Amino acid sequence: MVVNLLHKGRIGLAPMEGVIDALTRDLLTQQAGFDWAVTEFVRVVDTRLPPRVFYKHCPELSAGSVATPSGVPVHLQLLGSDPVALASNAQQALSLGAISVDLNFGCPAKLVNRHDGGASLLRQPDRVYRAVKAVAEALDGEIPVTAKIRLGFSDRRLAVACAQATEAGGAAQLVVHGRTRDEGYRPPAHWEWIGKVRHQVSIPVVANGDIWTLEDYWKARTLSGCEDVMLGRSALSDPWLAARIRHWQRTGERLPDTTWAMRANVLKRYADLQRRQLPDRVVVSLVKQWLAQMRQGNSEANQHFQRLKRLTDLDTLLNNLIPSASLYCEPA
Repeated sequence: MVVNLLHKGRIGLAPMEGVIDALTRDLLTQQAGFDWAVTEFVRVVDTRLPPRVFYKHCPELSAGSVATPSGVPVHLQLLGSDPVALASNAQQALSLGAISVDLNFGCPAKLVNRHDGGASLLRQPDRVYRAVKAVAEALDGEIPVTAKIRLGFSDRRLAVACAQATEAGGAAQLVVHGRTRDEGYRPPAHWEWIGKVRHQVSIPVVANGDIWTLEDYWKARTLSGCEDVMLGRSALSDPWLAARIRHWQRTGERLPDTTWAMRANVLKRYADLQRRQLPDRVVVSLVKQWLAQMRQGNSEANQHFQRLKRLTDLDTLLNNLIPSASLYCEPA
């Protein structure tokens, strides 16, 4: 029965502020594997934001289909604490064509938390409830509202209460990152705790955190009992991870590991696209940022990062990603 369970399940592409933008979503979803993606958060304070802010975070809105070029649906994420402002901006998103509104109660960034956003609300489940309820009522069933939480702020005592608050408020789905805010991204993610949360709500729960490999995927699914997962940093580290999982689901076979040449080719394509709209010095920083993500859990990528991290000229950096162009291999 476990095998049957594991051979099903959706895969979502998690948002990462300042890292996974529309262009990155496009590249990561070109390989078969992802079922949906979520934008970087739109920061909501106390006013209805103009359309340009939504188009900046979710250019897919202007395309009409609200999907990546390869057809993966894109959900728009809001971050804030004022129920009235969140509701107003959810209505704005709806008017612009959003197909789903996701609420961020999981961001661990200190600046965001100091300004009463993200995971800071997890200290008061009633505030999570009021935020979700206001947005759900504003959307009035026209499009779904979903939410993302962590297992708590400083500890896990309120994990279940916060999850139940999202369901009571009207969320149709809940993503749970398997750490508290204070744990940040330090391993391990507590997949078994995601399972404890899942048992206390009736809406679908999506497991998130530390799914770096196919083996991690099996363990996260087994320990949490969740059918669906969400990948963030690991999708940047291995752009073929979702495709690897999907291939295993369909065939029971393992694809070969992603090579450095495949990773480097993604970085080259990324840089070529970014430099059409950004100065080379900015593109250098963005490429190094992605390269730094690739080295997590991969010694070969880390060696290349150490070799390349001091290069400041974009063409030099790209030409040195692989010592010889003849070593490039296109992914199947």
